[in-house]
Amino acid sequence: MHVSNLDWIIIISYFILSFAISFYFSKKAGKDTSNFFLSGRSLPWWIAGTSMVATTFAADTPLAVTELVSKNGIAGNWLWWNMVFGGILTVFFFARLWRRANILTDAEFVDIRYEGKPAKFLRGFRAVYIGILMNAIVIAWVNLAMVKILKVMFPDLTIFGLHEFNILGLHFSAHLIYVGLMMFFVAIYASMSGLMGVSITDSFQFIMAMTGSIALAYYAVKHVGGIDGLKDSLSNQKWIFDFIPDVRNNSDNIQTAENAANHGVLKLSLTALFTYLGVQWWASWYPGAEPGGGGYIAQRMMSAKDEKHSLFATLWFNIAHYALRPWPWILAAMVALVLYPEAQDKGATYVMLIRDLLPSGLLGLMLAAFFAAYMSTIASQTVWGTSYMVNDLFKPFVKPHASEKYYVKISRITTFILMFIALIITTQITQISAAWQFILVASGGIGLVLILRWFWWRINAWSEITAMIAPYFLLPFLISTKFGLGLNLSDDYPVILLSVVAWSTFWWLLITFKTKPTSESKLKAFYTKVHPGGIGWEPIAKKLPLVKGDQGFVLMFANWFLGSLMVIFTLFGIGKLIFKNYNWAIFYFVVAAIAGILITRNMRKIGWKKLAE
Repeated sequence: MHVSNLDWIIIISYFILSFAISFYFSKKAGKDTSNFFLSGRSLPWWIAGTSMVATTFAADTPLAVTELVSKNGIAGNWLWWNMVFGGILTVFFFARLWRRANILTDAEFVDIRYEGKPAKFLRGFRAVYIGILMNAIVIAWVNLAMVKILKVMFPDLTIFGLHEFNILGLHFSAHLIYVGLMMFFVAIYASMSGLMGVSITDSFQFIMAMTGSIALAYYAVKHVGGIDGLKDSLSNQKWIFDFIPDVRNNSDNIQTAENAANHGVLKLSLTALFTYLGVQWWASWYPGAEPGGGGYIAQRMMSAKDEKHSLFATLWFNIAHYALRPWPWILAAMVALVLYPEAQDKGATYVMLIRDLLPSGLLGLMLAAFFAAYMSTIASQTVWGTSYMVNDLFKPFVKPHASEKYYVKISRITTFILMFIALIITTQITQISAAWQFILVASGGIGLVLILRWFWWRINAWSEITAMIAPYFLLPFLISTKFGLGLNLSDDYPVILLSVVAWSTFWWLLITFKTKPTSESKLKAFYTKVHPGGIGWEPIAKKLPLVKGDQGFVLMFANWFLGSLMVIFTLFGIGKLIFKNYNWAIFYFVVAAIAGILITRNMRKIGWKKLAE
């Protein structure tokens, strides 16, 4: 591989433009924390939604999809496609509520919904546990993916002629140090511009990343003789082209590609199917797919101009995230199976395609696209994590009455501290998938609390605290080989997750009814501010006859079903069109269009007046 001068010009131009955008918005971001973390609550839906998509488009994402396709075919993507059900639930049930709450972070929700010492503890605990620990783990696995990319593209990278460094007992490769330098660059522009600059940069970076992905898919498919050539090359593995896995009542999770090839079909156990489609999407916390919204998704919803823009931003995010983005990655992954059948690291084959197939200019564009995908995720994660540390830890517990400019200054410093912590954690992670699965099982059971706290008055701070810590009392027993059952997180993931969800749900329900509810005055204040409506708030709503809660829940549930159908059928329609199954493509697109029309009609009945501030 030779990176030409043209490639370097494209890459350097990308970095300059990213910095210029941040510099342009730096003055506005420095006014106060609302401008720094929420862009003054002025983002239009297309900017807020695209920023959500760009944040989830990390350097690890196409590599992870390549691994899924290599092992389980197209249907293997249901490991993350299932989260569309939670995403669409957020669109129609929570997007308006988040914007209406008028808070700075989703952790601050604790302050308007609960009260007393449990609420104070919960807010600080969430700031440390999610904003620092979990967030740093996410940044670390994104770093790990970027290291893998650099190792394939630039295998001989050195610093002062050295490939490896040991600093205070921690191992740093030259590739990781270069990633650290990119993190430093991201910290500079994120700390300068806050969310507005990050969101505008995200939109630019998303266009670059998608352009590069589509270009790679085009050249890759062309290299093997087009779609027909791809089908012929994988004719002995037709199961790879299946959109839906075959369900069998067996003890396996998702079988390996070798076994699937021998049987001629991909098999998914009933337990695994139930876990992925029936439980995971609502039960576990996962960045970008939190039940009820949360994290940087909530941050974008709260930064939108009004409730209408908040809803549309989240809808656009789900359409782009699940229906539009996957196909360039999937096509490239299938070509990689043809060109690199013996490769041990299947994720790295995606980068090999870039190295081996793209001409000068496009190679630079694709490398810049990878940098864009990486940097948009790191920037969003750090701005969001910093908002937790400043707004929910430093401001209420360390220095409550400082000036807004002082908090912005602390925010900028904290951005660098968070990135340093993430860089240290990166040295300790070896498998991205293991980090994913740990986060999902360690948060098993919290999802239902995050959903019900909006719609059931009886949920209190103890409910949330219990759901967050309960998994850690069961997990050691499940996975310990010496004192427990010795289950394997990878092979036994469905069983472990279901067990944790059942365990956590039992305990948080028990604790909820054994502890006092939030005071009536606090509940009235919350209902008056957010007016969520529904039967779960009837005892409070009856005492507030002048506050009109949300209605039309039957139509909202219908929109949830129709929205899920619209996104999935758009996804399938694009796939069928790519693979020249035109009749099926037309069918899927027609159904998706009808679903969209019905959603529009239902929203008119619910009333857009409620969406305006």
